Amino acid sequence: MAAGLVVLCGTSFSGKSTVARELARRLPARVVSLDEINERRGLWGGDGIPVEEWGRTHRIAQAEVLELLGSGVAVVVDDTSSPRFLRDGWRALAAEAGVEFRLVYVEADEATVRARRESNRLSPSRRDVTDAVLDQHLAAFEPPDPDEGALSVDQLWNVLR
Repeated sequence: MAAGLVVLCGTSFSGKSTVARELARRLPARVVSLDEINERRGLWGGDGIPVEEWGRTHRIAQAEVLELLGSGVAVVVDDTSSPRFLRDGWRALAAEAGVEFRLVYVEADEATVRARRESNRLSPSRRDVTDAVLDQHLAAFEPPDPDEGALSVDQLWNVLR
């Protein structure tokens, strides 16, 4: 798999950050995490963030990604990447930068997501997501459509072999 821009898509607690770190190691690539950008900005999505602030965070991420791609560095974007217009935007950015684009769907069912969140509450490895924010997130999440050509995590690892 030629490195360029890899965008992860999945719900909270689906395993995106774990996949991002491993993918960055294997390619090699740099991870641009929207959660990390929010933290730098003093925001945390698990508490709920106004849509205008998410827009600002997304624009910061786009600028960081363009800078890295422009210097020849492959990038993995760690974000839920929902709704679809965000994924389409990343695809257009990759085309503008002249790099290959890959979308990876890190899928986890609701029971798994909720179990991981509860486990994290008992032994925190990341900040919590409130019940209300998680409920809204799961209800509004838009998984990739077939025409987006998303790879599953298993397909991704097979491509990288």
